[in-house]
Amino acid sequence: MRGLYPIIDLDSLTALKLDPLEFAHAVLTARPELVQLRAKHASPRETLTLLRALRPACTRAGSLLFANDRPDLALLADCDGVHVGQDDLSVTEVRRIGPRLRIGVSTHNPVELEQALQAKPSYVAFGPVFATRSKGNPDPVVGFEALLDAAQRARAAGCALVAIGGVDLEHASQIQSAEIAGAVIGGLLPPDGDIEKVATLAQSLQS
Repeated sequence: MRGLYPIIDLDSLTALKLDPLEFAHAVLTARPELVQLRAKHASPRETLTLLRALRPACTRAGSLLFANDRPDLALLADCDGVHVGQDDLSVTEVRRIGPRLRIGVSTHNPVELEQALQAKPSYVAFGPVFATRSKGNPDPVVGFEALLDAAQRARAAGCALVAIGGVDLEHASQIQSAEIAGAVIGGLLPPDGDIEKVATLAQSLQS
């Protein structure tokens, strides 16, 4: 698992007055392996509607669709997987609800990383690697050297690793050199709100 892992963050898009489906279609031109919908403050109905709208677009692009936090909505929308954080359902609980779902887990330090690897999810996200503005109260930055160590541990466990936190064009070459995927939120957002620039940013981060 390598390259761009775009996260369609509804809060960020709303702040820029960008349509989430139009944004997603622009991102999908890069044909990333995975796409995640993150809708922390949307209602379950709104989230489900967006996931169902994204499903065919992701299928056409050959991209897996992940829901954030909610395995129940992932199942209802026929998603490929769900991404959970440290305060969400455990991997074991997700497997009980949706045995067919692929699972990603957020981790922020070596202890959380090791615990997640023992559960053998589809991938483990580790970070924030760099400073990020996409979360209100981010965990401490772990840095690139810690990411390289995490990547080695994940490979030894037979699990994919995803870098999270502050991944943008400036850091893309470092992520690529680690031969892992990079989850991106802010790095895909055009500073002037120009949706036409999103596809270019996605292609640059994917290459």
